[in-house]
Amino acid sequence: MSVPPVSMSDCLPAFTVMPDSEKLSARAPLIIISGPSGSGKSTLIRQALSRQNRPLRLSISATTREKRPGERPGVDYYFLSRSEFEKEVLAGGFLEYAQVHDNCYGTLRREVEPYLEKGIGVILDIDVQGAEQVRRAYPHNVSIFVKAGSVDSYEQRLRARGTETEKAIERRVTNARQELALASEYDYQVVNDDLGDALAEIEAIIDLAFKGESNAR
Repeated sequence: MSVPPVSMSDCLPAFTVMPDSEKLSARAPLIIISGPSGSGKSTLIRQALSRQNRPLRLSISATTREKRPGERPGVDYYFLSRSEFEKEVLAGGFLEYAQVHDNCYGTLRREVEPYLEKGIGVILDIDVQGAEQVRRAYPHNVSIFVKAGSVDSYEQRLRARGTETEKAIERRVTNARQELALASEYDYQVVNDDLGDALAEIEAIIDLAFKGESNAR
C-alpha cells in the first residue's frame, strides 16, 4: 500500500491507522486527561499516580521540542528530531499526534497498547487535538478536562513559573481559551482551584474507571 506524503509543518498526515479498540478497551481503562497550560494537570497526574494501588501508568509522550534543563529522555519525554518523528508517523507508530505551540507531540502506540493488553491502565496527558483522535479510536475511554476557575488564573500561574516569554504567555492564554471551548466534549470536568479537592475528584474518577463504571456528565 502506498503511503501519502506527510506535511510535518503541522505534524498531521492524510491517513490514520486505527487500533483494535474492542480487543484493548475491555482489559484496562484508558484515561485521557487534558487541560490548558497552567491548569495544574501534570501535578494532579503525578500525585494521583503516587497514591494509586491499582495497575496504572502514565504514557510517556514523544516531542520534537528542545529538552529543558533537568528533563530526562525516556522518562519525561521521548525527544525526537523532526525526521525521527516523521518516520514514526509513516510507520504507524503513533496513536495520536498534533502540533502544539509550534512543536509536534504524540503518543506512541508502544506506550499504550501492550499495557492495556496486560490489564494495566494507562493515563494519557495530551492536548485537545490528540484527545479527539483517541476518543475516536478508543470509544471506551474515560476523559477528564482539568481547568482553573478563571482564565486569569492561567496567566497568573504561567507568570509564576518564570520560564515563559511574554509572547509565549500570550499564546498559551489564547490557546487556553480555545481549549476551554472544548471542555464539554469530555466525560468529566475538574476545576483545580484547590489541589486537594481536585485530586480527590481525579482519584474517584480513576476508581470508577477501573470498576467499569461512569458517572460522566
